Amino acid sequence: MSKIVETIPQGFGRDRSERLKLPPREKQNDAQRAAADALINGPRKGIKGPFIPLLRSPELLERVAKVGEYLRFESVLPTRVNEFVTLVVARHTSNQFEWAIHFPLAILAGTGAETLEDLAQGCWPRDMSYDESAAYDFVTELLNRHSVCDVTFERALLRWGEQGVVELTTLIGYFVCVCWVMNVARTPAPAAPDVRPLCAYPG
Repeated sequence: MSKIVETIPQGFGRDRSERLKLPPREKQNDAQRAAADALINGPRKGIKGPFIPLLRSPELLERVAKVGEYLRFESVLPTRVNEFVTLVVARHTSNQFEWAIHFPLAILAGTGAETLEDLAQGCWPRDMSYDESAAYDFVTELLNRHSVCDVTFERALLRWGEQGVVELTTLIGYFVCVCWVMNVARTPAPAAPDVRPLCAYPG
């Protein structure tokens, strides 16, 4: 009988054990417990992903969480674009948690499974919508070159306006930030039956 996998380790090295686990509630200080309760009672409904290591700095956690709440739940960007961009960042940083969480959300928002399979393999995704293509070019240029060319900027501007461009840029930065935190902490992802874990980029 095969063993049920409950979590997906972060990273591809020999040791993928979690470095900064969730401290037991009895060992949390007052500020940590307050930050934990805010997460449990908020839209996230629990202490998950990047907020496990971020609990070491409760005030930082609260500020990062607020930024993330706005970008995820209140941004002017369409949900399909928001989820797709998150997965492009997750693939770029090889972060298992954000990939596992946002893959089904992207499918639900309308992104094709074949498009995401191409993205998972590290190649240019086929069959992207116009919005996904505009977002993909913006994300990959920004991640690889630390800015975007005029053509890519104007394309995004026409689709989502000035506010959308600012929120798109910030969304990318936010998810790079939390993916890095989890990569350093080696925070595992929950096993998702319909989502294959990311593999290392072909060497």
